[in-house]
Amino acid sequence: MTKFIVEKEFWDVFPDAKIGILICTGIDNNIKNEDEYKELIGLAEKEAFKYFTEPEFSKNPVIKVWREGFQKFKTKKGARSSIEALLKRVNGGNHIGSINPLVDIYNSISLKYGMPCGGEDIDTFDGDIKLTKALGSEEFIPLGENKNSSPYEGEIVYKDNAGAICRCFNWRESYRTMLTENTVNSFMCIEMIDETRYLDLEKALDELSNNISVNLGGKIEKHIIHINNSQVIIEK
Repeated sequence: MTKFIVEKEFWDVFPDAKIGILICTGIDNNIKNEDEYKELIGLAEKEAFKYFTEPEFSKNPVIKVWREGFQKFKTKKGARSSIEALLKRVNGGNHIGSINPLVDIYNSISLKYGMPCGGEDIDTFDGDIKLTKALGSEEFIPLGENKNSSPYEGEIVYKDNAGAICRCFNWRESYRTMLTENTVNSFMCIEMIDETRYLDLEKALDELSNNISVNLGGKIEKHIIHINNSQVIIEK
């Protein structure tokens, strides 16, 4: 039995955080209509401009809260939250490319709601998945690279028995667990450290669940993890 566990070391730093989780099983992630997903991302890009309320990019609330959050633990120089990376591209007039249905869907939700989203292939997991502080010795091969790049000691990471899955929350993803067109069972997450946005998290999780169900089928379980409900069983 595999579990997703958020450990005490994480809650010590982010006691008010909430992590929205979807366990998606039996889905079909083969691309059927790439133009449809490009359109989905395009609409989300337009919606994302509502988050640019300040002249200075880093002062916008959805960016600022994560900049401040990343200062609470050891990070690689220049590491930024995944939502900042997406919004920076949109703000600069650059479109988000289509990758595969699951990634396109969660990128659209991330842009629309101004929250970091991510996903991993459950069938690649080795034991329980933990959101915790890194020991610093975990193996991590970043997506698009072939060399180990272990996290810093104390860095916030998702990891399993084989090593880190994502560094700095879901800033950087592992090649080993990435979502592909062949993914049948997926672990999806939406991260929130701004407690004032709980209702937005619920809406984002509901819409992510609905979009996956309508487009990819399968069975979906929905959970919101918090300090008093810190783990969930991953069944497939």
